[in-house]
Amino acid sequence: MIRSPLLALVLRRMARSITPLLWLLVVLGTSISSNLAWASAESSQAQAAAQLGPITGALNVPVSWQHRDTPVAVSEEEEEELALPAESAPAEAAAEAPAEAAAPDGAANAFVLICAILVIAMSIPGIALFYGGLVRAKNVLSVMEQSLVFFGLSYVIWLIVGYSLAFGSSSDMAAASGPLDYLHLIYGDLNKALLAGISLETLSGAISEYNFVIFQGAFCAIASCLIVGATVERIKFSALMIALSLWVLFSYIPLCHMVWGVGLIEQLCAAYDFAGGTVVHINAAVAALVGAKLLGPRTDLGKVALPPHALPLTFLGGGLLWIGWFGFNAGSALTPDGSSALAFANTVFGPVGGALAWSVGEYCLNGKVSSLGSVSGVLAGLVAITPACAFVGPVGAVIIGALSALACLWGVRGFKRLTKIDDSLDVFGIHGIGAIVGALLTGIFCSPALGGTGFKGFHDSIVSQFMGQLGSVVIAIVWSAVVSYLAFKIAALCCRGLRVELDDERMGLDLSYHGERSYTNL
Repeated sequence: MIRSPLLALVLRRMARSITPLLWLLVVLGTSISSNLAWASAESSQAQAAAQLGPITGALNVPVSWQHRDTPVAVSEEEEEELALPAESAPAEAAAEAPAEAAAPDGAANAFVLICAILVIAMSIPGIALFYGGLVRAKNVLSVMEQSLVFFGLSYVIWLIVGYSLAFGSSSDMAAASGPLDYLHLIYGDLNKALLAGISLETLSGAISEYNFVIFQGAFCAIASCLIVGATVERIKFSALMIALSLWVLFSYIPLCHMVWGVGLIEQLCAAYDFAGGTVVHINAAVAALVGAKLLGPRTDLGKVALPPHALPLTFLGGGLLWIGWFGFNAGSALTPDGSSALAFANTVFGPVGGALAWSVGEYCLNGKVSSLGSVSGVLAGLVAITPACAFVGPVGAVIIGALSALACLWGVRGFKRLTKIDDSLDVFGIHGIGAIVGALLTGIFCSPALGGTGFKGFHDSIVSQFMGQLGSVVIAIVWSAVVSYLAFKIAALCCRGLRVELDDERMGLDLSYHGERSYTNL
C-alpha cells in the first residue's frame, strides 16, 4: 500500500514538473514548424530559380517576384539577346559558377534534429521515471542515477569508437576472402574514431553527419538504460558500469553494424528492422536476463510484498516514452516522407492495440484492469511495432501490437515463473518477448496481400521473409547472450562480485550508495 502523505508528495512534485514539460513541447512544436516552413520555402525558391533563372537574370528581377506559371513579356530584341547556343550556354555557366559544397536538406535536417531530441528524452527522463516508479522508495534515486550515468557512458563510447565501428565500411560476404573481410561483416572500420573527418560540411545522406551521429547514439544509450531494469535494488554501481561498457563495445556495436551497417545479418538474412527491434530491444533484453540470472534474486523477493512505490511516476514515464517513440520510429526514415508518415501512424496503432489486448487479458485473469497493465500493454505494442513500423499497414500494426501484448502478458507471469529469474522490472518479459514477436510478425504482415509494403531483397514470399526474420532473431539472441555472460563475469572479477552487501541492500541503495533520500519525510 502507498501511504497517502507519500502519494501526495509525489503528485505535488509531478504537478510542479508539468508546466516546464508543456513549455518544452510547445518550443519543440514551434521549432519543427518554423524549420520545416523555412525549408519548404527554400525548396520552392530553388525550383523557381531553376525554371526562371535565365529570364529573371537578364531582366534583373528577383525570382521571388515571379510565379513559375506566370508568362513573362519579352520583346523580340530581348529574345535575340537571350538566345544562346544550346550547348554553349550551360557550358559557359558551368565554367563561371564556382564549385559549391553540397548542403544538407533543410527539412530532413530539422526533422532528424527534433527526432533525436525525442529519443534522448525517452531515456532522460522517460526510462528514469518509468523504472523509478516501479521500485521501492529506498531505491528510486539509484535507478534514476544509473539511467543517467549509463546514458552518458554509452554516448562517450559512441563518440570514441562506437559510431565508426557501427557505421564504418562493410565487406561483401560473397567476395570475402580474408580475416579482415570477415571482420568487417561484424565491425566497421576506425576511420571515424573520435569523429575524425567529420566537419560542418560532412553529410550522411541528406543530413549533417553530426546530426546522424547524435541520432544513432541515442539508440545505443537507451539500449543501455533498458538493461538497468533487470538488476535494480541489488547490483554494485561499478560492476554494472563495467558490464555495460563491455556490452556496448562487443554486443550493441557489432549487432548495429550487422543489421544497419550492411553487415552479416543484413546480407545473410535480409531481415527487416526499421528502428531497432533486433539491435536495441532483443539485444538489451537478453543482456538483462543474463545479468539478472547471474546476479540472483532480491533478498526480500518472496518474503515480503515488493509493490511499486509510485505508479504515477511510472505512468508519466510511460507517456514520455510513447511521445519519444515517435522520434524513435518515424525519425529512422531520416526524412519527412511517406515512410516516416507510415511509421508515425503505426506508432499510434501498434501501442493502442497492445493496451487494449493487455487490458482484456488482464481482466480475464484477474477480473480487474490496472493502470500498470495498460501502460505495459502500450510498451509491448511499441516494442513490437518498432521493427515493422514502416513495412506493415495500420491494420497489421494493430494486430502486431495486440498479439505481442498477450505474449508479453504471459512473459511477465508464466515465463518468469518458469525460469525463476528475478528480472525485476520485466525487461525481457516486455522488451525481449515483444521484440521477438514483432520481428517475426513483420515477416508476415509486410506482405502486400496483407497491406504491407512488400518483401525485402531476395525474399519473394511470406515463408521466405519469415525465415529471414527468424534467422536475425536467433543470431541476435545467441550473440547477446554470449557477450553478456562474459561481460558480467568480467565485471564480477573486477569488482569482487556483482551484488552489494546485504546490509546495503536492506538499507536501500539511495542511502547506502548515493548518500541521499528520495523523500525526506520517510
